[in-house]
Amino acid sequence: MATVDWFAAEAVAVPAPARRRARPVAAPKPRARTRRRTRRVTPGILWISAFALLLAGVVAINVAVLRANVAVNKLDQRQVELQNQNAALSSQVSSAIASIRIEQAARHFGLVPAAAADTSYLDLNQR
Repeated sequence: MATVDWFAAEAVAVPAPARRRARPVAAPKPRARTRRRTRRVTPGILWISAFALLLAGVVAINVAVLRANVAVNKLDQRQVELQNQNAALSSQVSSAIASIRIEQAARHFGLVPAAAADTSYLDLNQR
């Protein structure tokens, strides 16, 4: 076998060439934009807007119902007042047409009741 001289000059490897560091590349300068970028409306914004619109509608309906209930309450109170007035007027009418009241008013004016023997009837059907 042949002997190998491990430390001979021929066997030593040649050092690798030094690596050059890559220079950092400067970022390109941004160009001036000629057009404005349009904003896109996302579905989330649309859902939030729709939900807000529905809530506003519910509030408006509740306010309308509340106003209607207030109006009905006022009409009910007015109805009770009118019923009380009608009852009072009915009582006044019934007391005004009572026979005792009429008889007292007639005596006040000097009238007297007719005697039963002096009462006569006319027959209007005879010709």
